[in-house]
Amino acid sequence: MRHGSTACIAVLVGLLVVVSTPVSAHHGVAAYDMSKTLALKGAVTSFELRNPHSLLSFDANDDKGNVQHWSVETHNPRALVELGWTKESLKPGDQVTVYLHPAKNGSTVGYLVKVVFANGKELYPAPQVD
Repeated sequence: MRHGSTACIAVLVGLLVVVSTPVSAHHGVAAYDMSKTLALKGAVTSFELRNPHSLLSFDANDDKGNVQHWSVETHNPRALVELGWTKESLKPGDQVTVYLHPAKNGSTVGYLVKVVFANGKELYPAPQVD
């Protein structure tokens, strides 16, 4: 193999790494503490089936009774619809318990694990394995 060919291949590999890194970083859950799960009772303020991640916002009281505004992201609309979710699955005012992986930085955002309604109905953002 000639020296020029080796250098060209090295440049192409380097470009592929640079181009692909932001894509893989975007789809990770690095911002969330996946070793912790919080259960927060509150009221839905909005739910958006949107790309690239659907978003649930709700209000919950902290341990001192102060209202905290939370936003949790979850899978894309197609994945949720395949599990039976609709844009009407969560409506403003619905009383729910939201299970989430909290942000590592302590902000009131998280990654959705499941939603449980007051009547016991559960919504999961991913298929459940027995």
